[in-house]
Amino acid sequence: MPFEIVPSGTNIDFLGRRRICLAISIVLIGLGLGAVVVRGGVPLGIDFVGGTEIQLLFDDGVTTSESVIRDVVRGAGFSDGTVVRFGEEGVNEYLIRFKADPIVAEEEGAEKPVDGLASNTRIIQLEDVIRGSIGGFTEQRVEFVGPRVGAELRSDGLSALLMSALAILAYVAFRFNARFAPGAVVAVVHDLLITSGLLVIIGVEFDLRILAAMLAILGYSLNDTIIIYDRIRENMELRTTADLEEVLNTSVNQTLSRTVLTSITTIVALLSLYFLGGEVIRPFAFAMLLGVLVGTYSSIFIASPLLLFLETRYGDAGGKGRKNGAAGTKSGSHQATRV
Repeated sequence: MPFEIVPSGTNIDFLGRRRICLAISIVLIGLGLGAVVVRGGVPLGIDFVGGTEIQLLFDDGVTTSESVIRDVVRGAGFSDGTVVRFGEEGVNEYLIRFKADPIVAEEEGAEKPVDGLASNTRIIQLEDVIRGSIGGFTEQRVEFVGPRVGAELRSDGLSALLMSALAILAYVAFRFNARFAPGAVVAVVHDLLITSGLLVIIGVEFDLRILAAMLAILGYSLNDTIIIYDRIRENMELRTTADLEEVLNTSVNQTLSRTVLTSITTIVALLSLYFLGGEVIRPFAFAMLLGVLVGTYSSIFIASPLLLFLETRYGDAGGKGRKNGAAGTKSGSHQATRV
């Protein structure tokens, strides 16, 4: 007997709970928007606002930790400085990040050439403080992102999300029909809004890792929605659209096992990344974990109900079903007369 997480013949009324789920989604999106207002905007990392990243390998015999380095960095005047271990536990290598100097940002924003002297001076001062307070080290690399470059990355990232949504709209409209496409797009936008809102509430800074996670969430959610849509289309070809809600419920239940198995295996991989991948990859894994959970939920409770709404309002869900029903009644009466 094959192993089944979801037994065959399961018949859960997902569409019957669509109003409750819609209310939950609206509340979560509202909380995210409220968090953005309270925080004065989306918290952005150095990739988008500019800043410096320094990788230091401390000498043998030097004992330190993230918290010790963080205290020294912030004590040196870098109040927004963050420190993460680079590599496995026991490796004496750390990444230090801090955002752009307001003076440097002002110079770049004023279209003046910046020779990097101000930034280099800040780095030298910080390294001197660390060397004097903790011990010797080797500077592995230093990366600087100017505010202008950060603004370009931010703009390009938003453009990538927008172009992806438009491509999804065109693909689904071509693959199925125009009434299927809005449900897929709304589902992925719903996933991005809720995931972003939760990250803002938690206080995660948005950088290129989070942007990469958002694009991956978009693809994952779309894949799950397409599977359900494909089964819906197959079932709609076999039955009239008069009982469209039943057709949608049946389709979602038929793909439920596949949806659950895919989500579980993806979550297991992401948990491994989160706990074993180190601090560098952890924000990406955390954002993906949220996105997979929200994406699974939206494929069932957002995309399918929206398709039901569009088919009922603009499609032939009522008319075709009534015509078929009327034809059936007329045929039945004719047969009864002949008997």
